[in-house]
Amino acid sequence: MHALRIGFLLLTLPAYLQAARILAIFPFPGPSQYINVVPYLKELAGRGHHVTSVNAFPQKKPVANFRDVFLPDVFDNYNELINELSEPMNLWQGNNAINKFFVDITRCVLANKEVTETLLPPGKDHFDLIIVEALRSDAYYGFAAHFNAPIIGISTYGTDWNIDSLVGNESPLSYTPLATGGLTDRMTFLERLSNFVDTTVAWINFKFVHMPEQEKMYAKYFPEASQRVKLTDLNRNFSLVLLNQHFSLSFSRPYVPNMIEVGGLHISHKPAPLPKDLEEFIQGSGEHGVIYFSLGSNVLSKDLPAERRDLILKTFASLPQRVLWKFEDDKLPGKPSNVFISKWFPQPDILAHPKVKLFITHGGLLSTIESIHHGKPVLGLPFFYDQILNVRRATQAGFARLESITRQ
Repeated sequence: MHALRIGFLLLTLPAYLQAARILAIFPFPGPSQYINVVPYLKELAGRGHHVTSVNAFPQKKPVANFRDVFLPDVFDNYNELINELSEPMNLWQGNNAINKFFVDITRCVLANKEVTETLLPPGKDHFDLIIVEALRSDAYYGFAAHFNAPIIGISTYGTDWNIDSLVGNESPLSYTPLATGGLTDRMTFLERLSNFVDTTVAWINFKFVHMPEQEKMYAKYFPEASQRVKLTDLNRNFSLVLLNQHFSLSFSRPYVPNMIEVGGLHISHKPAPLPKDLEEFIQGSGEHGVIYFSLGSNVLSKDLPAERRDLILKTFASLPQRVLWKFEDDKLPGKPSNVFISKWFPQPDILAHPKVKLFITHGGLLSTIESIHHGKPVLGLPFFYDQILNVRRATQAGFARLESITRQ
């Protein structure tokens, strides 16, 4: 009996020793960013690790070993930023708008009541690993110093000069375009010069406008850790960076060994059945099939100018195909009978359907990766940030076309 007890103890000990307490911080108010990472976090919880996730989209149903810390305040200025980025502005103004937004997001995390009461007080809790959304929110990287834990970054849009700096990577500007510049790796001399200038301006704005604000928050919310570890040292010593990218979609570029592409991490290999009304609408399309139209979670179709929306409706009405349109309102005036609207669609499951013939998309990286995975051609209507770059690369690879909204 004594030997049996010892044997049982030895069998359970390895599993106990391998479990970790993990703090994940993903505060971005656009759902696509969290959609990309939440399957990974749930998998960690499913394997016995204890995951605390600071995010804007808490789980609707409880998940074992998974705790949400909800951040309602991150939505306050989000629509304003989206509208601002859609308006013409010079390079410096654009960088100011983006950096101010991320300063506000960082403050929302660190000033959150549950964070300040349960995570920030010394000795209140402990974590063995910090996983963060690596997106210009440097001050909350301070949790790594606070808990004396390694830090992993996840980038939902691949890499750029800012993500590179976390692990000491270099991306030569002669053939690696800035994510927001809309260029490809096949640049003319003037395009390379433009790429250099755009990147330099972004770096100057980041260093002299953005980072001083992050330094202040780091010192305020991590008074002990900031005395031990400089923020400029902390954000250059990530243990690992996971990139939502894939070599078939990205341009050739160097990676250090601890930068790993994990594009498609969020995609399920077993598509779920579609709702009955949606499946019937798709099956009723006959041999013509269905077009799926979605501008993602950051650009709302209901906010398109009326003339653009009317133009889209007239175009769809003239097509033999049926159309699924992600439209964020209950009614769409002038909707033709071949158009099915919904505020939300199970996008991966729709793209997996054999009758879906074309994906009209804003060019977000998640959508682009899903279209590749399911083998759907793309018509790209990019709006801002990395969307133009993604669609240009897809066009260069031959599975997409880049268009503006016209009747043709």
